[in-house]
Amino acid sequence: MKIVIALNTAWNLVNFRAGLIRAFVADGYEVVAVAPNDEYVPRLAELGCRFVALPMDNKGTHPGRDLLLCFRFLKLLRRERPDVYLSYTVKPNVYGSLAAHVLGIPVVNNIAGLGAVFIHSNWVTRLVKLLYKTALSRSRHVFFQNDEDLRQFVEQGLVVKDKVSRLPGSGIDLSTFGYAPMAILGNHPLVFLFVARLLWDKGVGEYVEAARMVRCQYPTVKFQLLGFMDVKNPTAVSSAQVGDWIKEGVIEYLGVTDDVKPYLVEADCIVLPSYREGVPRSLLEAAAVGRPIVTTDAVGCRDAVVDGVNGLLCRVGDAADLAVKLLRMIEMNPEERMLMGLAGRKKMECEFDEKIVIDRYLRVIEEIIPSSVAI
Repeated sequence: MKIVIALNTAWNLVNFRAGLIRAFVADGYEVVAVAPNDEYVPRLAELGCRFVALPMDNKGTHPGRDLLLCFRFLKLLRRERPDVYLSYTVKPNVYGSLAAHVLGIPVVNNIAGLGAVFIHSNWVTRLVKLLYKTALSRSRHVFFQNDEDLRQFVEQGLVVKDKVSRLPGSGIDLSTFGYAPMAILGNHPLVFLFVARLLWDKGVGEYVEAARMVRCQYPTVKFQLLGFMDVKNPTAVSSAQVGDWIKEGVIEYLGVTDDVKPYLVEADCIVLPSYREGVPRSLLEAAAVGRPIVTTDAVGCRDAVVDGVNGLLCRVGDAADLAVKLLRMIEMNPEERMLMGLAGRKKMECEFDEKIVIDRYLRVIEEIIPSSVAI
């Protein structure tokens, strides 16, 4: 049996879907990974899958290019003839699903987060909703990563209630992200770490402004940024802006990495003041290694944190409130922060283990394939 799994980057496949791909291969499925070509493609072979490159204008809204993408999906799926088509991210979810429906291929979608388009309300939002409604109308199952996105899609008639369910984010590999005890002795400056793409919608601006406020009282506290600059994204922070923050001395930019765990372990608290998420992978990884979190009381973000238990929640878009929460974290004693980290680890073990996600996918696909073979 063959599964095609499509995303908007090979980076996403390697970093977020590796465990799922390995599980499919171990279960005897032939897996074909579809995404635009990038430097992560060679690593897909290590997962046991075959890669097929598909050019994709991920950030564009040009109707001609999107129509061409739909035809590219149609050609690819006609050639591959998979038993199931799995998709993530907007364009594979929309145009790949439409192509699969034309060919009678069963579709399973994953709405990992609604992103900037759903934060604002304009003609693009209306168009994306219409495309989603059309693309998801014949899907066999649609996974969501938080209850609020699921409820919004059902209430607005974008998908029918009997074919949806919630997954605990992308799940987290608890063996890779093992618990790392925090240092509770010594007098080192506290380190806050922001891990995400450097986009304004991720709350980078609020993080920097809050850092300025906090450093007025605690000048030795460190504020770090870790993540790549998504220059094609309209909400991207420019490299010039990051350079200005570095010169000001308010933040330390750590660049980009494929192994985030050492940075998480060296930090005392992970911060993500995002406006909206599916469920942020960086927060799941932070909690898994035992670090307390400060994030926004926003869709997706609050799924990873019980306020006052494994972290603190602040208001969306409010740098002053974020600064208050960071000050609370600083003024806790080390044992309190350690207990928050332990509570986060426990939450990951109970709710966000990657094995839960993999098991749900396998069950859905096992229900689909016998019926598709019979047809």
